[in-house]
Parts: sequence; structure tokens; C-alpha cells
Amino acid sequence: MSPLASYRRLFSLAGPLYVAVAFVGRLPLAMSQMGALLLVAATTGSYGLGGAAAGALAVANAVGAPVAGALADRVGQRPVVLVQSLLGGAGLLLLVALARGGASPALVIASAALAGAAMPQIGPLARVRWRPITRQQGSRQPRLMEAAFSYEGAADEASFVLGPALLGLLVVVADPALALVVAASVLLVFGCAFALHPTARLAHAHRAAIDSGARLVTGVFVVLLVAQLLIGVVFGSIQTGTTVLATLAGQAGIAGLVHASLGVGSVIAGLAVAALPARIGYATRVLVAALGLAVLSSPLLLTDSVPQLFAVVLVLGFVVAPYMISVFMLGERAAPPSKVGTAMTLLAAATGIGYAVGSGVAGRLADLHGHLGAFSVTVSAGVAAAVLALATQPLLRRLAGPGTSESSAASAETAAPATSSALTAERTGLRGG
Repeated sequence: MSPLASYRRLFSLAGPLYVAVAFVGRLPLAMSQMGALLLVAATTGSYGLGGAAAGALAVANAVGAPVAGALADRVGQRPVVLVQSLLGGAGLLLLVALARGGASPALVIASAALAGAAMPQIGPLARVRWRPITRQQGSRQPRLMEAAFSYEGAADEASFVLGPALLGLLVVVADPALALVVAASVLLVFGCAFALHPTARLAHAHRAAIDSGARLVTGVFVVLLVAQLLIGVVFGSIQTGTTVLATLAGQAGIAGLVHASLGVGSVIAGLAVAALPARIGYATRVLVAALGLAVLSSPLLLTDSVPQLFAVVLVLGFVVAPYMISVFMLGERAAPPSKVGTAMTLLAAATGIGYAVGSGVAGRLADLHGHLGAFSVTVSAGVAAAVLALATQPLLRRLAGPGTSESSAASAETAAPATSSALTAERTGLRGG
């Protein structure tokens, strides 16, 4: 099955409404961190307080997301994501009200943390739904799952390009407060729509008959968490270095566009991953992409102009999505079938924590050594990712390749009689979507 045929089949199974809702629903998370920084900085006159608010939101989301993922595995995504969307939207509106009302910095930062803790990780949770959606596709399911994770990786990258771009446009047209109000409104509408879509019940019906006694935190899963933390360090440090270099060049406003080019290359490569032959396993893909991170990030240490930086970052982006898609696919196979939601949100949380670590360390080194200090963190993280992937190849190769893992296949067979009628009923609803 060709990649285009796989994508067409996926979108046909889930319905165009689901695809649209699941994509738009993840934009508020991509808008909120920078939106909090700009709003608090504008209302207090302090970028330090703005950064603290943005950091509180990001860290709280990284901590809260796995808790919500574990709860969704137990009771289903529908009630969990619905409550998160309502509370997250309300939290962003509260942040705007407190910041505009002149509340104390501590209260504003606390409200940012509360908003971050409540916001749903729609991208990781959407990944959980694809296996039950494609469950009745027989021998085509492995390639459809690969295409699904390729699409989700590209969609995540696209959201982190379009989200800040939309935020920047709203800030230029109006102000940061309106931008966060729009983000809250989008979350209230599309987050709730994602929660209420029939695929949420379909995923829960698939999980309900599966034994939940297996352990999630194994050696291989820890490796995948570290792998995602390192790509987060790459994101955080490269954004810091880009900002420093653009500011020194007198073009501070272009820093966001340069960083967005990382996502552009990543989206293109992410969609192309589905074209890779099945014989190339995910352990090999992680290794090749990690080596690409190490090699393609190295020119950052020789970059001293914005045009050079733009070219290097654009090319570097082409290994980002393949790396993350492969890690998430391995994570889906390493996790017990009843704990996939927890696994996906933990991997996303590791990325967020890595981002915070990368931006913090890069910021300190940038104060001492300029943009080269920040980019040294990027290169170090790339090299560490390559070393990790190389050292753990035997462990990663023990997982099944692009097809369904042996444990997942066995569980699926056990669960089939119990969930067959529920799956059939829900698919009727999906085709209507």
C-alpha cells in the first residue's frame, strides 16, 4: 500500500471531522507557552516574570499530562479530555484576567501553572486511538499504523509552527491577551469535540478487555524516555541560540521564523516516513535519525549569520520527525496495550522537560559565550542521542519491527471476542463522522 493510499484509508476510517478536530485541538497547547510569556511580559514589563509564567505552564503540563493519560487508560479519554478542555480553557481565561487586572506576580504565575496542568495532550492521545480505529484492517494494519504515527508526528510539528504563527499574527493585530483568549476558545470548542468524538469510546472499548497488570516502566521504555528528553533539549537550546543570534544581528523579530523552519523540514520528512520499506525497523530508524541529529547540528557551531542559521535549521528539521515518530512507535509497542495512553503522554512529558532543561542550560551558556554557547547544548544533545541509540540497539531490536508486536498481537487476539460488538457499533458512528 502506497503512503498516499494509506493516508486516504486512515482518513476514510476515522472521518474528516475527526482529522480536523484532532489537529486544531492541539493548537492551543502550541500557542499557550509563548502567549503566557508575551502576556505577562507586556503587563508587568518584566521578561523574567514572563519567562517564569511560560515555564510554569510548560512544566505543569509535563507533570500533569501523564497523570491524565493514566486516568484516561482507566476510565476512557472522553471524560478526562472533556474535563481537561473545560478547565484548561477556563485556566487560560483566568490567566488573562489576572494579568490584565494587575494581580500579584505569584498569583499570575500560579494561574499559568494551573492552566498548563489542565490542558490536554491531544497529539499523544490521538495516537492511542489509531490501533482500535484500524483494528479490522487485517494484514494492512501494520502499514496503516505506521502511516498514522507518521501523520501524527507531522501534525504535531505543524501545530508547533502554525500555533506560534497564529499567536504572532494576533499579537500584531491586537495584543497577547486576545491571542490567549482565542487559544482558550479553540480549546473549549475543539478540545471538547475531540473528547466527544466516537473514536474516544472506540478506544476505551478496545482497552476494556485487556489485562492491565503488565509493567510500563521497563528498561526499553526508560531508554525511549531519555531519547525524547534529548530531542526536547535540542528544541529548547536551538530556540535559545536562534533568539540570541538573531538579536545580535539586529533582527530579533525574525527569530520565530527561523525556528519555525525547523518544523517545516520536520513536517515534510514526517509525512514521508510512511514511504520507508517495512524491512527497515524502528530501532534502525532511530539510530539513523539520531546520527543525523549529531551530524546536521554540528554546523551550528560554525554559524554566525541569520541566513546561514536559516539553512542549517531547515536541513536539521528533516531528521527531527523521523526520530520522534520512530521513538513513539517503539513506545507504543513497548507499552502494555492497556497503558498506551500513559506511555504516549509520558513520552510527550519527557520532551517538555527536555525543552525546559535545554532552554535553561543554553540560556546560561549564552550569557557567557553567546549563541555558540547555546548551540553547543544542541550539538551535545544530538551526539548524546546518537550514542544512546547506538548503545541500546540490541535492546530496541527486541521489540517487533513495523508490524504489531508479539505481546500486542496476543492481547488483541484475547480481547477480540469481548470488544468485537462494541467496535462494530462504534465504526458505524465513525463513518457518519
